[in-house]
Amino acid sequence: MTWTTLPRSDRNGLAVVAAGKGPRVLLIHGVGLRAEAWNAQISGLSPRHEILAPDLPGHSASAPLPEVPDLQAYSDRIASLLDRPAVVVGHSMGAMIALDIACRYREQVHGVVALNAIFRRSPAARVAVQERAARMDETGTADPMPTLVRWFGERSSPERDACHGWLSDMDPQGYRAAYSVFTREDGPADEALRGLSCPSLFMTGGREPNSTPAMSQAMAALAPDSKVSVVEEAAHMMPMTHPSEVNRGLLEFAERCQP
Repeated sequence: MTWTTLPRSDRNGLAVVAAGKGPRVLLIHGVGLRAEAWNAQISGLSPRHEILAPDLPGHSASAPLPEVPDLQAYSDRIASLLDRPAVVVGHSMGAMIALDIACRYREQVHGVVALNAIFRRSPAARVAVQERAARMDETGTADPMPTLVRWFGERSSPERDACHGWLSDMDPQGYRAAYSVFTREDGPADEALRGLSCPSLFMTGGREPNSTPAMSQAMAALAPDSKVSVVEEAAHMMPMTHPSEVNRGLLEFAERCQP
């Protein structure tokens, strides 16, 4: 898999990669990344589905949100792409956004997939993410290396190198805005998960230290029509590092969700 830049079009202030025809799948990436983080899913799903993969507001070619944002502001901007219903898929912070969209834009969501989603961080994890946010505020930018080590370890790989480039090119203000939202959030409210009206899939890596399998299982236990899938050898960046397993799960789920 290559991580080359894909062409985009502007839709409602978002830079969007679009591919394929058929039932729609909307892909939402995480903090500091860009639509190309979904390259393996775009190529793997587009033969059977229309794929929309936006850059988050303030990321890559997408305009930032106008004021200090909250999660709902990101969700509302992304949901503006849903001129017809879709299966909504998010990774990391994108998973937070996907679940929020599924809860608040019910008529536009056939199904929701949360990849590597956090839910009720432990006290230690909460302190760690707050400390990372504070270091960003102090320096004005983010050193990508600690993030890359958390995601990939010390060994170089094409996926790690691609993320290094994306993180290094990030607008610091856009990064800090998104990361501050990620820091404040702790996963959907229990009542919101219980009220999901569409099928849901919670998928994470068995080697994921922060968005753990236990978190996915806890969310699925609350959602009424849900499934858990754990890619045992994967960690946080599994859409990039384990595309075959992720694509298989997404295709099966998307087929199940078609009306």
